[in-house]
Amino acid sequence: MKFNWNYPTTVWVGQDRVKDLNQACINLKISDPLFVTDKDLVNLPFIQQILSKMKIIFKELKIFSNFSGNPIGENVDEGVNEYKKKNCNGVIAIGGGSALDVGKAIAFMSGQNRPIWDFEDIGEYWKRANEKKIPPIIAIPTTAGTGSETGRASAIINKKTGIKKIIFHPKILPSIVILDPQLTIDLSPRLTAATGMDALAHNLEAFCAPNFHPMAEGIALEGMKLIKKNLIVAFKNGGNIEARQNLLVASSMGSTAFQKGLGAIHSLSHPVNAQFNIHHGLSNAIFMPYVLTFNKGFIEKKIISICDYLDLDKNFDSFLSWILDLRKELAIPHKLSDIMDCSKININELSQMAFDDPSTNGNPRQVNKEDLKLIYEHSISGDLF
Repeated sequence: MKFNWNYPTTVWVGQDRVKDLNQACINLKISDPLFVTDKDLVNLPFIQQILSKMKIIFKELKIFSNFSGNPIGENVDEGVNEYKKKNCNGVIAIGGGSALDVGKAIAFMSGQNRPIWDFEDIGEYWKRANEKKIPPIIAIPTTAGTGSETGRASAIINKKTGIKKIIFHPKILPSIVILDPQLTIDLSPRLTAATGMDALAHNLEAFCAPNFHPMAEGIALEGMKLIKKNLIVAFKNGGNIEARQNLLVASSMGSTAFQKGLGAIHSLSHPVNAQFNIHHGLSNAIFMPYVLTFNKGFIEKKIISICDYLDLDKNFDSFLSWILDLRKELAIPHKLSDIMDCSKININELSQMAFDDPSTNGNPRQVNKEDLKLIYEHSISGDLF
């Protein structure tokens, strides 16, 4: 039995730690950064405040923001062109998962000659990269969900195929992460809920994945406990700094833990995100109880051990009830048909895309295309297994 374990990066945690951004640039010898954030964030007051301070230090600060949620390959290509044209030597990525994924992908692709799709997370495709030309990355999340700041991959949609691809390389991992809860204070209750459920899905699926990785399991357990204690608090009172900080940490923990694996929650979500522009955290939250009940016979012992750590009654139904009650309290819809017109769905096509998704391999119960189709059908009708 042989296993390769990798753990993330330097993380600076605490209120107002974004003020240390210049020091991060100094530590990494970044003299000409490309500041990457999405078009929905770039004009917000707190981003403008950060930019105004950075412009004092970097007289000609370069900014790239021509993208939004669920980014496509062309967004990365445009960012790479900006990076090269302005002779940048590092990336500062700030925002939600989309901004962090784009920033990481720009840094990675700035030194490559192959198209981005040649580095999909398949086998050892990552070895095709020229890793000597990957510049340093600073990642600053403004949501507590994706954990992209501690991840070695970027989720990017191939516009030609309509499929969300996972682009992987160990050196996509940011060199310094800044977790500043002050930057998440203005996150709406709706996005607090969706991103928090995303973080829960990462920790939960990582813990239940069948691979052997006790360190990842320990991190996932603590991540779930932090979410249980803090998500409702932050949802009801967005100004609670302690809850916001704990959720940021839990998000990073989820991304750290899911190197052990993910599962069908994610493989079902990715096609829906790519095809219908549904928020990833929201779709994860919706699919969660359907995948849990589908997998029940293969994860029941794992779920009982989670219950023990989370102070829930030690049985599968207790955990499922907690998930259902949590979603209800966060105003998360119960079924997919509550958020979109499901008559537009080609379930056969989505099921094939889900089956081909790399997350499928980590599901505790082996699944085929028909199984995934069945879970889609249940998530539309609202009937649990």
